[in-house]
Amino acid sequence: MASKPLWIGAGVAAVLIVASSIGLYQYAFAPNSDEPVGGPVEMPSTQGDFSLSQMDDDQLAILSFGYTYCPDICPMTQSVKRQALAQLTEAQRERVVPVMITVDPERDTIERMQEYMGFFGEDFIGAVGSQEQLEDVASRYGVIWRKVEAPDSAMAYTIDHSASLFLVNRDGDILQRVLYSPTPQGLVSALERELNG
Repeated sequence: MASKPLWIGAGVAAVLIVASSIGLYQYAFAPNSDEPVGGPVEMPSTQGDFSLSQMDDDQLAILSFGYTYCPDICPMTQSVKRQALAQLTEAQRERVVPVMITVDPERDTIERMQEYMGFFGEDFIGAVGSQEQLEDVASRYGVIWRKVEAPDSAMAYTIDHSASLFLVNRDGDILQRVLYSPTPQGLVSALERELNG
């Protein structure tokens, strides 16, 4: 009689081990939900209504998120784009569309974006969507941002935000994610891999 509870206990233990193993396997090999999925980008811009789908099949966009009142990272990012484009051949440059999506639609009007993007090049596009459009695109690209009140500043607030660059095709597929750097080497390498691949 004592062996029956032993068998039941062993059976329950075996079931728990199998269930735990399945759960651990699913956890370990499940797609990472933190990875950006990308997708379409359609917003008003400094060059009319912008959509990734307007690009040619062999083109790609360098997509970044920022704002015109940003004191450091955003102008540096646009400068890095400009420097990287300068290192490409003319044929390669024609296949690259530099785009910045504002994370500050409250202050960044199309007119302000035109002036700002003009500092970096006539091909640079500034996209200004509604708050809803921004939230949708930013969530799909894994971009986070938050307003930081600055009551002692003339700006009233700044915005902390993600600074990665995304190389994307006309379907919004993320071909490469390039981490922020004040130098263009990483972006140049990523562009050459995609353009020559």
